[in-house]
Amino acid sequence: MHWHRKSWTWAITLCTLAICLVLSGAQHEPGYCAFYEECGLNPDVGGALIPPKVPCKDYRKAVSVTGDHYKLLENVCPMLAKGDGQTHACCTVKQLSSLRDSLMLSKAVLNRCPSCADNFAHIHCITTCSPNQSQILKITKTVNITQPLGIVKEAVTGYETYISTSFSDAAFRSCQNVRIPATGGYAIATMCGRYGSTLCTPQRWYDFQGDSSNGLAPLDINFRLLPEGQTAGIPPGAVLFSEKALNCNETTPTGGEGCSCQDCLQSCPAVPQPGPLPDPFKIGELDGVLVICIIIFSIVFILFVSFLAFRYSTQRRKWKAKDQNENVIDQKISPKDVTCSDRASLATQDFLGSIFQTWGTLMAHHPLKVLLACLVVVLVFAVGIINIELTTDPVQLWSAPNSRARREKDVHDLHFDPFYRTNQLILTAPNRPSHFYNSLLFGEQNFSGIISKDLILELLELQKKIQAIEFWSEDLNRTASLKDICYAPLNPSNPSLTDCAVNGLPQYFQNSVDNLNAKANMTELGVTKEVDWRDHFIYCVNSPLSFKDITALGMSCMADYGAPVFPFLAVGGYDNEEYTTAEALVLTFSLNNYARSDVKFRVVEQWESKFLEILKEYQRDPKTNFTFAYMAERSLEDEINRTTAEDIPIFMISYAVIFLYIAVALGEYSSWKRILVDSKFLVGFGGILVVGCSVMVSMGFYAWVGVPSSLVILQVVPFLVLAVGADNIFILVLEYQRDTRRPGETREEQIGRVLGNVAPSMLLCSLSESVCFFLGALSTMPAVRSFALYAALAVLMDFILQMTAFVAVLSLDARRQDANRCEIACCVTVKTPRPSKPNKGFLLPLMKKYYAPVLLNPISRIIVMLVFFAMFCASVFLLFHVKVGLDQELAMPTDSYMLDYFAYLYKYFEVGVPTYFITTKGFNFNSVNGTNAVCSSVGCDQFSLTQKIRYATEYPERSYLAIPASSWVDDFIDWLNPGSKCCRLYTRGPNNGTFCAANESDYLCLKKCMTRPPNGVLRPNTDEFNKFLPDFLGNRPDLQCPKGGLGAYDKAVVIDNATGEITASRFMAYHTPLVNSQEFTAALAKARELAHEITMTMRKIPGTDPDFEVFPYTITYVYYEQYLTIVNEGVFNICMCLLPTFIVCCILLGMDLRSGFLNLLTIVMITVDTVGVMTLWGIDFNAVSLINLVTAVGISVEFVSHITRSFALSTCPTKVERAKEATANMGSAVFAGVAMTNLPGIVVLAFAKAQLIQIFFFRLNLVITLLGMAHGLIFLPVLLSFFGPGVNKAVLLQIQEKKATEKELHIYNNTNFENNEKPANGEPTSIKNGIIPINSPEEPAEKSAEEPAKEPAVEINMS
Repeated sequence: MHWHRKSWTWAITLCTLAICLVLSGAQHEPGYCAFYEECGLNPDVGGALIPPKVPCKDYRKAVSVTGDHYKLLENVCPMLAKGDGQTHACCTVKQLSSLRDSLMLSKAVLNRCPSCADNFAHIHCITTCSPNQSQILKITKTVNITQPLGIVKEAVTGYETYISTSFSDAAFRSCQNVRIPATGGYAIATMCGRYGSTLCTPQRWYDFQGDSSNGLAPLDINFRLLPEGQTAGIPPGAVLFSEKALNCNETTPTGGEGCSCQDCLQSCPAVPQPGPLPDPFKIGELDGVLVICIIIFSIVFILFVSFLAFRYSTQRRKWKAKDQNENVIDQKISPKDVTCSDRASLATQDFLGSIFQTWGTLMAHHPLKVLLACLVVVLVFAVGIINIELTTDPVQLWSAPNSRARREKDVHDLHFDPFYRTNQLILTAPNRPSHFYNSLLFGEQNFSGIISKDLILELLELQKKIQAIEFWSEDLNRTASLKDICYAPLNPSNPSLTDCAVNGLPQYFQNSVDNLNAKANMTELGVTKEVDWRDHFIYCVNSPLSFKDITALGMSCMADYGAPVFPFLAVGGYDNEEYTTAEALVLTFSLNNYARSDVKFRVVEQWESKFLEILKEYQRDPKTNFTFAYMAERSLEDEINRTTAEDIPIFMISYAVIFLYIAVALGEYSSWKRILVDSKFLVGFGGILVVGCSVMVSMGFYAWVGVPSSLVILQVVPFLVLAVGADNIFILVLEYQRDTRRPGETREEQIGRVLGNVAPSMLLCSLSESVCFFLGALSTMPAVRSFALYAALAVLMDFILQMTAFVAVLSLDARRQDANRCEIACCVTVKTPRPSKPNKGFLLPLMKKYYAPVLLNPISRIIVMLVFFAMFCASVFLLFHVKVGLDQELAMPTDSYMLDYFAYLYKYFEVGVPTYFITTKGFNFNSVNGTNAVCSSVGCDQFSLTQKIRYATEYPERSYLAIPASSWVDDFIDWLNPGSKCCRLYTRGPNNGTFCAANESDYLCLKKCMTRPPNGVLRPNTDEFNKFLPDFLGNRPDLQCPKGGLGAYDKAVVIDNATGEITASRFMAYHTPLVNSQEFTAALAKARELAHEITMTMRKIPGTDPDFEVFPYTITYVYYEQYLTIVNEGVFNICMCLLPTFIVCCILLGMDLRSGFLNLLTIVMITVDTVGVMTLWGIDFNAVSLINLVTAVGISVEFVSHITRSFALSTCPTKVERAKEATANMGSAVFAGVAMTNLPGIVVLAFAKAQLIQIFFFRLNLVITLLGMAHGLIFLPVLLSFFGPGVNKAVLLQIQEKKATEKELHIYNNTNFENNEKPANGEPTSIKNGIIPINSPEEPAEKSAEEPAKEPAVEINMS
């Protein structure tokens, strides 16, 4: 019995299995459908973006398709069309209509690559309409749906289909690189859900397409991608769909051409890779410049040693016959021996000395009249200061009005809105621990500490507080808020608060706390788990263009103002697109930019002030959980103005220190009892006033004529004029103090004679500097040009006032001192008499007795020459390594919040500044050739505008371009494509024949703007182009038509309303992150190089204007353009400054070319050494340092020219003795007047807050002063002792003739001469106003004051 029961059980089992097999076989037969007709909406799908219509389960034979049904099938699924009446399919007209509508959404972004669009449609056409539908899929889920008539039908809500990997992989490859022109990103990023474009694979791509939670798929489809020949896992009777997918470069069956290179790598031409970067100049393994410098130094060293050896041997042979100047001893000079140069030099000195002596005497006789006249002149000019225009705009300061960058900026601003104003926060939470989140959909994810819900909520609260800013505006005469001035790309005419472009992480949740708190249970692969904000965040950062995520939350990723928020605008500090590990949050408020004359400019600045106040208060709040940096558009200018105001006291202290030094150093101080008599506070104050008045005259004059000033001028010019003026003051006052009034000579005549002695030297320096600066005004850089003009006139005016007002002040002070009246209490007299001997001070004896002999010792001289030339060669080497540029953070004070912002920006921001490629008037975009020369989709030129930019992005480290350009031409073509719903025409109603938006009812808009071209290459004719382009630019993008141009392109195309011509357009790309001025400058150069190539190509298109141009533009270019040419500009300006120093020196020394050359050589060495030290001290070469280098030339003239002239006019017998005399007499005045005047004031600048002042004024001026002092007081005397000019033979001849005449007349009176005519110090002196003292050839040049002369000096009045 048991056996029978068991047999019966087996029989039933076998029978059931047989029935199942029969039924199974019936379900997977060729020619049969698995489902047919529409059953209604899928009840399992909520929040769908399109109606989720599902088919009815219906195993039946495929139906014959004819008539309109066939036409629709041929239109939607042409790969299934076999001919009218010969085609069978498993879909109805309704199903085809729904499939068409669904495919349109994808084709809107894929149609630019026909083979991709064909492959994408192919698989969905096969699963929906294939006559062998039952063979390639298996229904996995159904649901009963009640029909309108009450009939219940079983609807399919899920199935699995079997696709060969050969098809899926090829289809995926064909779509993998299709671009979205508006963003520069990949279309597949929007079709791969959480994986984005980087992690997308064929399986993940198809999984997203079959996921009903994405809001687009009406039911769940499990795409089983299996290799060819695999049968495991496939039901009996079912087969793999293994038709051939098109490669992206293949023509479609309907005639569509292969995709363009922009969307298909296989279509790309062979673009040569950029060549290797040029190797650094090397000789062997060493730096080439270093080797050359070493070779030059070695050659000069050998030549110098040879020169010394030759000179030594020559001097030994001729020691008894000639002195070092090769003047024959005890040999009379013949008039034939005197050269024209010697005669010219003598005549020049005689003429200048006489003129200045007469002038000085006149000024000293009428001091009060002179001072009054000077005051009137100064006031007349100074009144102009009330009209002075102070330039603070960096663009106007550093970019010439006719420079290329300024012209391009003007073109951009003329046609397009200026760059929107950026107000940004970058927030971190460094002490917050990271955590792992095990996501149902995305697996285990590492979340950094800052990506936490509580911090996002806190950020949202701060964001809403900022968005709620309101204030009373006097300009608008009402309460103003963010919506009045915000950048609202999708509703620019009448924006609400939610239309304002605010980008940040909370926008992934539409700034909704409810969305952030939302949670939902979700089942995936049989596992049910809760999903929350983290799942939504992961999805959105990988698919920011999605209108609905694939989680059970079903939320959009789009911002509340309607645009996508790309990850780099929301988070920062991540690697390899692992956004959950980001270390920073970014929050950006974009505001409209207005002209300064616009009333809303003040409104937007008021809003930014409130914005900054909120952030400063928030930063001070101890409850704040963020460490953050921030900036407003106005912050740069605010901080520069703040530091300027705060550093004014530093400059005042600096001037006060200089004044105190001058007042103290000019005093004679022979006795404590006479200290108030001999002090020179009023003289020093008068000298400072002269400097101040000269600056005021310069500023007033240029204010009258309309030359704008700047803060740089206010800071640098007074220092420069003070250096020049103080030197001249010291030279004049010290010469007067060291001089003895001659018998019968009045005070005024003595002042005139002293002025005649020193004024030619003062004229030499002042004229050289003034001409130098006037030539410097040839610079194209506005700041350098205006500085040069102001400095030139100030230096010239300083000299004029010194020759007038200061001489008058000195005359008044001399009267007071002669009367023994105290300086401050003028009525008080001192009984202690004035010393009979002139006061030499302590510096002159020190330099005469110790410094000059040690410096000009034979060994010291050789060491000095070698050391300074070695330093010069080293500086030449360093000169080639100086950095060019000015990083913007250096313009900020050391305590500025902007420094933190720049640090955060460079550390955390993941993308660089946007750059526009702008086209000018003269190109026919509406012609087919013109369109093809610009676009990058199918049928476009392989080297079109956008294609070339895309090629450049393949090498971002060379091109500095990271993201290809957005292209309105490409999106316009895609928008016109009849495969999408974007461009349709009304066929009913009052708007019949006009543009109909995609969100309008299909019933009203049955006609497409254009018909499908046979080859798939859609190109509008001229009339169509001109007609539909405005509609495209005004069409707001949405799910039905993501290609609408409003927001992305409405401001990118400028159309002439009269002619319809496109007068300007722009294509936006993105630079790589640029962190310093060198990278910004290189990016500009590369962008211009690329734009030039594009211009040359597009000019070849028929009908293109020869003047048509494409140029790159971004807001930073106008600042960094100067660094492309600043080296050449700098060399030109410095050469223009050096030239007059040589010419003026030669002329005023009577065509003394050797003195002029040695003078020039020393100044060149100072300048080159300054640049070398700049390299070592980290001072970049830029416009500010160029101004200081031009100043360095002027200050170097002061250090050098006085000593050169003193040497040239000395009559000591040997060059060494002449060098000693020049060093002691004039060097002491230069040291006291230039070096010690500048140094105290410069040291004070070290305490300034502004980095710009610390680096370019303290450091650089310190370097200039120290190097000038070293070269002027160490190198130059030694150089002159070796290579200086000989004694002027015209002077010696005149002395010789005078001595002979006086002997014949017997007019010598030695005693009277010793007592009255011999200089009190008994020293050999230089030519002074034609009075030439003569020493016997055997007598040493230097004698102490006590040592009597072996032979009396002879005075010969050469006038």
